Amino acid sequence: MIKKFYLLVALMVSTVVFSQNGVRKKLGDYLDSLFVNHKVMGSFAFADHDQPSFLKVTGFSDVEKQQKANMNTQYRIGSISKTFTAVLIMKAVEEKKISLDKKLSEFYPDIPNAHKITIENLLQHRTGIHNLTNEAGYWQYHTQPQTENSLVTIIKKYKSDFEPGTRYEYSNSNYILLGFILEKIYKKTYAELIKQKIVKPLRLTLTKVGGKIDPTKNQAQSYQFINGKYDLSSETDMSIPIGAGNIISTPTELLQFILGLEKGKLLRKESLEKMKSFNENYGYGLVKVPFDEYWGFGHTGGIDNFRSVLFYFPDLKTAISYTTNQADMDTNEISIKMLEAATGKDFEMPSFRSYEIPEAELQKFVGTYSSPDIPLKINIFIRNKKLMAQATGQSEFPLEAVSDTSFKFDAARIVIDFYPAKKQFIIIQSGIKNTFTKE
Repeated sequence: MIKKFYLLVALMVSTVVFSQNGVRKKLGDYLDSLFVNHKVMGSFAFADHDQPSFLKVTGFSDVEKQQKANMNTQYRIGSISKTFTAVLIMKAVEEKKISLDKKLSEFYPDIPNAHKITIENLLQHRTGIHNLTNEAGYWQYHTQPQTENSLVTIIKKYKSDFEPGTRYEYSNSNYILLGFILEKIYKKTYAELIKQKIVKPLRLTLTKVGGKIDPTKNQAQSYQFINGKYDLSSETDMSIPIGAGNIISTPTELLQFILGLEKGKLLRKESLEKMKSFNENYGYGLVKVPFDEYWGFGHTGGIDNFRSVLFYFPDLKTAISYTTNQADMDTNEISIKMLEAATGKDFEMPSFRSYEIPEAELQKFVGTYSSPDIPLKINIFIRNKKLMAQATGQSEFPLEAVSDTSFKFDAARIVIDFYPAKKQFIIIQSGIKNTFTKE
């Protein structure tokens, strides 16, 4: 549902600074080329010198009706919602509704180690509370409405992953709980709090807590591009992510949000500085982000097949944001190119050549694979002459050939290297390798 993201340091591609109009046109052409080659569709914006200066929209909000997206199309923003939640918590601290050292046990005493877990631990993902979205069982209920009681029951059934405060480990469960805690201390819904304390002060009109997607209201649906067509994604019920990821917005309004936060329109300066108390590169609903020699902050999001990014670099006075509703590539590349364009640097246009393998050759990879180290199986199969993969309880995804035995799925940064003679493959994701053997 909601994924971690770390921006890689961009390579220095050129010391020549191009005209702003030239490099921005090139960025627009780049985003068009991604759509034409079915790599990405979505909405993209950036601000330089703290002023919005680029906007580009590609693709469809509703493929079936051939409804094109526009600058007002709303997208699910996933975990960028965590930054909104952290702002609400800091506002509650300012209003003396809660303190950062208050214990979780005052709200949910039955959660493992609740008496040791503080609000600050929840904000920084240092609780040891297990991430409910990591479990295969999550995919059995994620499209069904859930209550506070049902979600807390799910969260508390898992054992603690580690002693609270000892390390960082991203868990959507932390921010689901923060969303419910906000509702308890204010006696208002999370949606009302977003509207009252963020949307109104910034005069936003397209940012709110989402519900069931309604394309007739210019709300985008999300897709995968598989075997020459866009497949509609399943739709997470927004009662589940609450403070972890239930907001919808647009890139231009996300820019307004992060610039408004930086300019003191939502919180006092000292509250924002507290949010930037990075520990293992995570603050309060903020990720520390590198670009060349600069550091910025923000967050990324992923829910269903929506992907989103919001970063601000104070020294550059530059912010970027985008929301996509189909991405079959590593969107980190888009972030880097947008930052390069925003700062006047040229960048390389990608090549979209594909490596073709006959279906008869693909047959040797087909089968169900398992690993003693991973509690799931991966089914490799062929559909419409395309190699596909599907892990237990998860959505299927296409594998793009890069050699006779090596395949990739850029959207999740997955590489699979097959060894047919051994009836095995090695899957690499985020630098972690695991070996699977055909059953």
